[in-house]
Amino acid sequence: RPGSAGMEGSGDASRAVADWRLAVWTLCSVLLPVLITAWCSFQRSRRQLLIRDIFRKSKHDWHYTDLFGQPSYCCVCAQHILRGAFCGCCGLRVSERCLKKADQRFLCKEIMMRGTAGAPSSMPHHWIRGNVPLCSCCMVCKQQCGTQPKLCDYRCVWCQYTVHDECMVDCLRTEDCTFGEFKDLIIPPYYLSTVNQMRKEKRTSYEKVVPYCRKHWMPVMVLANTRSGNNMGETLLGEFKMLLNPVQVFDLSKIAPAKALQLCTWLPCNAVRVLVCGGDGTVGWVLDAIDEMKIKGQERYIPQVAILPLGTGNDLSNTLGWGAGYAGEVPVEQILRNVMEADGIKLDRWKVQVTNKGYYNLRKPKVFTMNNYFSIGPDALMALNFHAHREKTPSLFSSRIINKAVYFFYGTKDCLVQECKDLNKKVELELDGERIELPNLEGIIVLNIGYWGGGCRLWEGMGDEPYPLARHDDGLLEVVGVHGSFHCAQIQVKLANPVRLGQAHTVRLILKSSKMPMQVDGEPWAQGPCTVTITHKTHALMLYHSGEQTDDEDASSLSE
Repeated sequence: RPGSAGMEGSGDASRAVADWRLAVWTLCSVLLPVLITAWCSFQRSRRQLLIRDIFRKSKHDWHYTDLFGQPSYCCVCAQHILRGAFCGCCGLRVSERCLKKADQRFLCKEIMMRGTAGAPSSMPHHWIRGNVPLCSCCMVCKQQCGTQPKLCDYRCVWCQYTVHDECMVDCLRTEDCTFGEFKDLIIPPYYLSTVNQMRKEKRTSYEKVVPYCRKHWMPVMVLANTRSGNNMGETLLGEFKMLLNPVQVFDLSKIAPAKALQLCTWLPCNAVRVLVCGGDGTVGWVLDAIDEMKIKGQERYIPQVAILPLGTGNDLSNTLGWGAGYAGEVPVEQILRNVMEADGIKLDRWKVQVTNKGYYNLRKPKVFTMNNYFSIGPDALMALNFHAHREKTPSLFSSRIINKAVYFFYGTKDCLVQECKDLNKKVELELDGERIELPNLEGIIVLNIGYWGGGCRLWEGMGDEPYPLARHDDGLLEVVGVHGSFHCAQIQVKLANPVRLGQAHTVRLILKSSKMPMQVDGEPWAQGPCTVTITHKTHALMLYHSGEQTDDEDASSLSE
């Protein structure tokens, strides 16, 4: 009996030890992955902080990517890399572990030459080795560069010329850079350094400074709204910085147009061209800043404006030949060529004054500037609903297709509800002081440009009726009526004509009762009883690109 009791005791002890071992191993199996994950997370966060610190202090425009879009090699260790950092200005590509060395070893594009004596009129090539563009040719032997699977060949960050390793000779390293195909668009660093020194000395006669004195120099400025349309602005900023001087490229989410346009005062009078990358609202923002330059007495520095359409509607861009929307299908180099070849024209800009009714109304009238159109009725209601929805959930509206689908939804809804019916009983319309008798309508639209509603030539309709010619520079507005959302849809697919109410230099609209939706250039609001007066304000200097034709352009070229 005592022996059996001892055996039972030793058995309980061994089971307890086994249980403890199982508990320890279980705890280790749970804690070890957690500790490893926490350690990796800590190291990743530490590494990201170090990278962010390098980015913040660097003169390079570094960006991190998890996957390069083409075969890439580190400019320091020459190893093939899938992810790492690249400079948006000079094009350097580097692995994560070599980032600090690359930042210290390689210079980025200089926006202004420093420490130079006198007034330099040239500068040498700035060569970067490896990762040359696909299908580029050597400037010496005219054969294709970058064909070997390694870090090889050179590219100049200014003129974009490429040279084979074996073709690179000492004379090319010291040869003056010509700035390549876009020499007439680029602001050279030596020009900015010379002008900066002259301004410090209170001298403003830049006529003899190179390339100011060159006949065909037309420097371009790029103003991009990174929040427009398909969010392509960020990519475009980098591509333009690669081809131009980075000082010429501005992100409108970080700097206001009025401040960016002050660069024009450093450049030749009436020679600067501005490329606005964004929607019609962004273009209006830039044109307002240009009007401020007139008020400041800087009228001789006013630039001409071209458009790269990134918004949803892009009616002004369409009217001026720049297309209905950009999605990356045209290379940036071709866009710059189009800007160089574009013709200068004028665009009417209009003052829209909204004065509320009422004996005790002490508020100032609301004043807007109109470039495209003013409307009251179903299309303004669609815009109002769209903007209200976008303000609630802005993350859903990052695509041009989604935006147009939401517009279609609200247009279909209005066809059933008809919230704007009997508009002719609620408003009075005067064109150049003459009262117009209105038929049964749901909406009135006042047009300054040829396109409306995302690509529809509203004034022309089906094109089967005679109508007066419409231009965007004749000081006249076209006024039309629509019977509802369904009628708008019919006009857009050329199955109906609008109700043409006339043309006028001054339009006056009186809303007698109730609250109605209104919009100016896509900016909507709900308006109570008021008087709306539209008068000519000024002209804007724009650039017209004749090479971009839409489906409707040929049939209606007479109206432009």
